[in-house]
Amino acid sequence: MSIIHDLAATIEARKSADPDSSWTAALLSRGPEKCAEKFGEEAVEAIIEAVKGDRARLTSEAADTLYHLLVMCIARDVRLSDIENELISRSIQSGLDEKAAR
Repeated sequence: MSIIHDLAATIEARKSADPDSSWTAALLSRGPEKCAEKFGEEAVEAIIEAVKGDRARLTSEAADTLYHLLVMCIARDVRLSDIENELISRSIQSGLDEKAAR
């Protein structure tokens, strides 16, 4: 298992946790819309750090973004395995062909 799989499993487990006991549970309890909003905020922060060129800050913001992406997806019952399967299906053709097929 990888750290991303471990993180996804932890987020899944927090879905049923007491919101007072965990940030993840609290965020999930606020609904998918709030999870999406938080992901958007984190993505923008990562973009800002990428433009600035601060490698350490971008690394930190990228980690926040990955976490919030998983929270947002799990809030809508999209699992990491679903995302992996989509990536696998896309890997059998060129990126240009895949994009044209959408």
